[in-house]
Amino acid sequence: MGRSEIALEMALEAGFDLAGIAPLEPPPAAGRFRAWLAAGRHAGMDWLQRQAERICDPRRLLPDGRSLLVVGLGHPRPPVALAGGGRVARYAAGRDYHNLMGKRLRKLARRLEAAGFEGRSRGIVDAGPLLERSHAAAAGLGFESRAANLLHPRFGPWFFLGELVLEAELDPTPAPPAGSCGTCTACIEACPTGAIREAGVVDSNLCLSYHTIENRGSIPPELHAELGDWAFGCDVCSEVCPWGRRDGDASETHGTHRAVSEAGLVDWLRSGRETFAEEFRGSALRRARRDGLARNAALVLGNRPSEEGGSALREALADPSPLVREAAGWGLARGHGADAGTADAIDAARARETDPAAERGLAAARAHLAGVERSEHAPRA
Repeated sequence: MGRSEIALEMALEAGFDLAGIAPLEPPPAAGRFRAWLAAGRHAGMDWLQRQAERICDPRRLLPDGRSLLVVGLGHPRPPVALAGGGRVARYAAGRDYHNLMGKRLRKLARRLEAAGFEGRSRGIVDAGPLLERSHAAAAGLGFESRAANLLHPRFGPWFFLGELVLEAELDPTPAPPAGSCGTCTACIEACPTGAIREAGVVDSNLCLSYHTIENRGSIPPELHAELGDWAFGCDVCSEVCPWGRRDGDASETHGTHRAVSEAGLVDWLRSGRETFAEEFRGSALRRARRDGLARNAALVLGNRPSEEGGSALREALADPSPLVREAAGWGLARGHGADAGTADAIDAARARETDPAAERGLAAARAHLAGVERSEHAPRA
């Protein structure tokens, strides 16, 4: 058995479901990535622009690197719903995959070293400067879809990726024949905001996953209603994909975090900054931070109104975060505009608001209410 085959076997023994080896060189999608950046499709993710040279040339990650070992771990599960409404992307429902994958990559690196694979290594899980789906496709772990997901015959889009940059010289995995979406355009047609502009090109400015996870500011008002139930991430493009209907037969799951299994949107909205770190410890949901999750919860509670949600939204008009106060105003106007006291609550919040952006958001919420009132009292023909 050659060194490459040994490395792949050890990756599977370390608990990964998939493994392949890609050349440590600019990935096939480097040109498309540069064009995506130039078009401003990265929205507020400025670090992608700053790291562009490293992303497009993985040899910068480890000066003496020679090989890229790519691994995958399946995470198929049914759709994830929060108590009282709201959904999160399936990958984020359990333990933080960064920790899960990182631990196994470190274990694999130690085993490779003990087996005589020379030199250093560097493990990367998602957050590193790497076009991982493009490298994974080159390593034979799947093909990139029209929605820019990586699709695998066994797991569909439901698997995590991780990488080890190695100084050891390994032969690349012979890639299987490339898969294809064929004539299917289900993801493009189903995207709630039209974020998939063309095959393989997702505009983050419109993407619900970007706005509910990475966006640290206000979500554009024109996207509020399009959020629907999505409080963290969005799986629409994967769920409508024919490949996404596969159950994946994963070797194990990564559990369900208590912030998903035991809490709901009202709990998220009422979570305090001082308790957030503990309540969401070990969860990928922490990526959105406390204010981002509370903002998301307020918007979804507006889309899916309930009595408890209305009470929480009124309380949130006095939240320490202007981001949350603004979202709470919209949620109240959207979901509880006909309730007694809603207009007065928003007026009072606007009168005491000191943040200009939040005040504009509350003013827009109040204008929405005024428009609803006018339409309700308009004479019937």
